[in-house]
Amino acid sequence: MPSYDQNNVFAKILRGELPAHKVYEDDKAFAFLDIMPRAPGHMLVIPKAPVRTFLDIEPDDLCHLIKTTQTIARAAVRVFAADGLTIQQFNEPAGGQVVFHLHIHILPRKNGVPLKPPASIKEEPAVLSDQALRLAAALRDK
Repeated sequence: MPSYDQNNVFAKILRGELPAHKVYEDDKAFAFLDIMPRAPGHMLVIPKAPVRTFLDIEPDDLCHLIKTTQTIARAAVRVFAADGLTIQQFNEPAGGQVVFHLHIHILPRKNGVPLKPPASIKEEPAVLSDQALRLAAALRDK
């Protein structure tokens, strides 16, 4: 398997070299909005550890990542009045992974509303800022 690339976009976000619309952060996980969302509120939850795929993460860190994802997903359902959720996680190019830092997608869904194609439309920063603030507030008020 290929090794972890310290220059992937998520590693740069974690180091503060690239901006992100942060929703949540603790000592092991970081969650932020996708700048090309497939649905309103599309977020990514990543470990802070330099981990390429699901197979590379320490089991305790994976447990924390999944618990964090569930907590954030619950907030997303409330904030976006979602009818459901799509949770996605891809590994290696053959599995659909594009950024080679483990990440979990949370996509709030509405009945009858299809997902936008991947990486198709860049959202306005003001929209993402507003969504991030609303999600962060919902997580504080859980």
